[in-house]
Amino acid sequence: MFARKLSIQRIDLTGGRHPCPIRWIDNFAMRNFTNDAIFDDTLPVADGVLEAGHRVPIERLQPAMDDWFRRKGYLKPGEQLEICEIP
Repeated sequence: MFARKLSIQRIDLTGGRHPCPIRWIDNFAMRNFTNDAIFDDTLPVADGVLEAGHRVPIERLQPAMDDWFRRKGYLKPGEQLEICEIP
């Protein structure tokens, strides 16, 4: 089920990359267990690491997670979120 590992990074204003804390990722995942079934196949495992099934599309995960992090105040204006698969 959790066949992929995804890197979840916050890019600060200077371009520095920082793993998103697991509590941020977990907060997003718990919210989505009740609101969007497409993200049910996710499991936060560590700072900056989310395991996901093949049916979780990164192109939908990225904007949904970005929006949630901004609404919670985790990402500051000008910061970016980068999600990519870990080989």
